[in-house]
Amino acid sequence: MAVRDILKMGDPRLLRVAQPVQAFDTDELHLLVSDLLDTMHAANGAGLAAPQIGVDLRVVIFGSGQTNPRYPDAPVVPRTVLCNPVITPLSDEEQHDWEGCLSVPGLRGVVPRWQRIRYQGFDQYGDPIDRTVEGFHARVVQHECDHLDGKLYPMRVRDFTRFGFTEVLFPGLDPKADD
Repeated sequence: MAVRDILKMGDPRLLRVAQPVQAFDTDELHLLVSDLLDTMHAANGAGLAAPQIGVDLRVVIFGSGQTNPRYPDAPVVPRTVLCNPVITPLSDEEQHDWEGCLSVPGLRGVVPRWQRIRYQGFDQYGDPIDRTVEGFHARVVQHECDHLDGKLYPMRVRDFTRFGFTEVLFPGLDPKADD
């Protein structure tokens, strides 16, 4: 198991635009995916992007196929490895909901996201992925893909009265849920 350090907000590497994956089904890409999965699971993450562990590639992982302890009321999202993603909103309808981030530990904020999206890209083997999703699944994909463009969720918060420490906002949530 290779759990990597997760970069924290303030690290300039989180603000870079990541580079496209050029070669699929390589030992290097499989090792990166393995490290991302191990790191995400160790941190109870809903997803993780390669830039969060200091790797400048357009690779995100999300979902686990089971309930996430950081978002216990959210629907299950299938485990996905997504390289070179493209997101297309399917309407102007937004949803506003709470988000946290492993790179912004201990904080949560209400973030607007498109309600329904289509995402396309490739898995680590180079096989195409093309899905239409909504709700929490769409939120997670958009959040992770923001990391590939150097954006962290606080940059999308519109109402800072709905941004703060998880332990204050959600006192019943496991205190380790946002570490």
